[in-house]
Amino acid sequence: DTRQGPQPVTERRARDRALGAAAPARAVSAQSIRVAAPLLDRLVNQAGEVIITRSRMDARVAQMRASLKDLTGNLDRLREQLREIELQSETQMQSRMAQAKDQAREFDPLEFDRFTRVQELTRIMAESVSDVATVQRQLQRAMQGAEDDLIAQARQARELQRDLLRTRMIEFESVSERLYGVVRQTAKGVGKQVKLDIVGGSMELDRSVLDRMVPAFEHMLRNAIDHGIESPQRREAAGKPATGTITIALQQEGNDVSVTFSDDGGGLDLTRIRAKAVAKGLIAAYQELGDDETANLVFAPGFSTADNVTELSGRGIGLDVVRAEVDALGGRIETTSELGRGTQFKLVVPLTTAVTQVVMLRLGEMAMGVPSNLVEIVRRVPAAQVEQAYQSHVFEHGGEQVPFFWSGALLQVSGASGAPASKHLPVLLFRSAGRRVAVHVDEVLGNQEVVVKNLGPQLSRMPGLTGMSVLASGAVVLIYNPVALATVYGEAALQMQASARQAPAAGANADADADTPQSATPAAGVVVTPLVMVVDDSITVRRVTQRLLLREGYRVVLANDGLQALAKLQEELPAVVLSDIEMPRMDGFDLARNIRGDDRMRGLPIIMITSRIAEKHREMATELGVDHYLGKPYAEDELLGLLRHYCAVPVQAEVPA
Repeated sequence: DTRQGPQPVTERRARDRALGAAAPARAVSAQSIRVAAPLLDRLVNQAGEVIITRSRMDARVAQMRASLKDLTGNLDRLREQLREIELQSETQMQSRMAQAKDQAREFDPLEFDRFTRVQELTRIMAESVSDVATVQRQLQRAMQGAEDDLIAQARQARELQRDLLRTRMIEFESVSERLYGVVRQTAKGVGKQVKLDIVGGSMELDRSVLDRMVPAFEHMLRNAIDHGIESPQRREAAGKPATGTITIALQQEGNDVSVTFSDDGGGLDLTRIRAKAVAKGLIAAYQELGDDETANLVFAPGFSTADNVTELSGRGIGLDVVRAEVDALGGRIETTSELGRGTQFKLVVPLTTAVTQVVMLRLGEMAMGVPSNLVEIVRRVPAAQVEQAYQSHVFEHGGEQVPFFWSGALLQVSGASGAPASKHLPVLLFRSAGRRVAVHVDEVLGNQEVVVKNLGPQLSRMPGLTGMSVLASGAVVLIYNPVALATVYGEAALQMQASARQAPAAGANADADADTPQSATPAAGVVVTPLVMVVDDSITVRRVTQRLLLREGYRVVLANDGLQALAKLQEELPAVVLSDIEMPRMDGFDLARNIRGDDRMRGLPIIMITSRIAEKHREMATELGVDHYLGKPYAEDELLGLLRHYCAVPVQAEVPA
C-alpha cells in the first residue's frame, strides 16, 4: 500500500502540469472584457459615419467619372475638328499653289505668311491635343486606382461595422427566465396550468430591439394565458391535456427575425370580437369583414374582449401597444387562428436597428425612405387603373381590395402628383402588422443600406416615423412606415386628394379634345408639368436656359440643331419650343417650316431667340408661323411671361402612342 500511494499523486501532478500548459491557450481564447453599452453605441455610430463619408466619396468619384467621360468626348470631338482644319488648310494651300503656278511659275506660294501661320497653328493645336490626351489618360488611371481603393475601403468598413454590431447582439435566452416567471405568475393568478416552450432561444438580437420588445412579449404571454388557454376542466372536456402549452419560436428571415407566439387554446372567437368592435364603434353593424380583418381588430386601440379589467392580461390595455412597438421598429404582425385549436401571432422585427435596408422613394422634390421589409411588391400600373383607384380609394391586387393613397397626401405635403403624365405609374404595396396599403409615388429611386440615426425624444412618438438617416449627398432623409401613416392620417389624406383633384378634373373635362384617344389622356390625379424644348447649337446657351427653366418648375428637353429637335419631337410634344436660327445641319427656319408642315405638330408654339434682329429675319419668321421673336440677350422676365402664356394654352396635338 505504501508503494501504491505515491503513484496516483504522481499521475495527478502530471495531469495538472498538462492542464497548466493548455490553460493559457484556453484563457486567451475565452477571455472577455466588460464594455459600457453607451460606448458600444458611440462606436457603432462612428462606424456609421465612416460609411456615410465613404458614400459621399463614392458620389464625388461618380461626379469625377462623369466629368472625365465628358472630357473624353470633348477630346475626341476636338481631334475630329482639328483634322478637318488640317484638311481644309491643305486643300486651300493646294488651290493657291495651283493658281500661283498659273500666274507666275517662279513664285513660291509657301512664302505667304498666312498659310505658313495656319500650318503652324494646326501643328501647335495637335501638340496641345496630344498633351490634353496624356493628362486625360493619367486621370483615368488615377480614377481607376481611386475606385479600387474605395472598393477595398468599403469592404473593410462593412466588416468593421458588422463586427461592432455583433458586440451589441445578445441571445434571446437572456430574457427567458423573465418570460418563464411571467408565465408562472400569470397562470397561478388565473388558476390555470400552462407551460412555456422556447424554440430557437440561441438566436441573437440587437440589445436595443430585445429590450424594447420584452414588455410586448410579456403582454402577449399574459393575453395568451388569460384569453387563449382554457381552464383545466374545459380542456379535459374538449379532449385536451389539462396543461396548456405556449410556444415561442424564433427564426431568422434575412435581415429580420420572426418571433412566433402560438398556443393550443380555444383560438379567437371572431363572433365575439366582431360584437365587441360594433359595441365600441370600431366598425358599423352592417359592415362585412373577412376572417383576417376581423382577427386584426384585436390590435385596435383599447380593444379587449375581457368583461372586467384585471391586473392580469392587458390590464385594460389592448394589443395595440404591441402593434405600436412593432410598427415603431419597422416590423409587422401576422395573425392566424383556428377556433378550438389555438392562435398564432407572428411578430417580425429587424435583427438590428442600427443598419437597415430601405427603399428610397420620390414624391415631387421630396425623398423618403421605407424599410424594405415592409415592401410587398412594386408595380408599374397603367394610368387608367391608377385613376380608377383614385376614384374608388382602393387598389385591386390579387383579388383583394387594398386602401389606396397618394404618398404626398399621407405625409400631408401635397394632394396630387406633379410628375409628367405617363402610360404607367409606380405603385407600391406595403404590409405591416397584418394590414396592407397601396401607395402611388412619383419614382422608386432604388434600394440601399443606410445607417439609422436615433430620433430622440422629440420625434420618437411621431406616428409612422421609424428613423432617419444621412445620404451620401449630405441630405437628411426620414424613414416612414406608410401603413402606420395610413392608420393615423388616412382620412385626412383622402380629403386632401379629393380637394386637389377637383380643379384639375374640371379643367380636363372642359378642355379635352374629342379626337384625342382615351389612352393618351393623363390621369386626373396627376398634375402635368409643362415641357419646354430648347434648340440651340451653343452649349452655354442651352445650359443657361435649362437652369432658368428648371428653377421655374418646367421640364426641359435639349437639342443642338433642328434635326435632333425633330427626332425628339417624335417622342413627346412639348408645350413650347425655344429655337435659335443659325444652327448646323438644320437651321431654325427649316425647323419651323417642318413643324408647321406636320399635322401633328402644327399648333405647337415657337419662340425664336436669336442675335439676328434685322427686319427681314423677323418677316421671314412671321411668314413661317413663328409665334414670337426675341433678340439675344433676352430679358428673363419677358421670356418667362411668354412661357406662362403659351403653357396655359392647351396644345391641339395628339401625343404619339
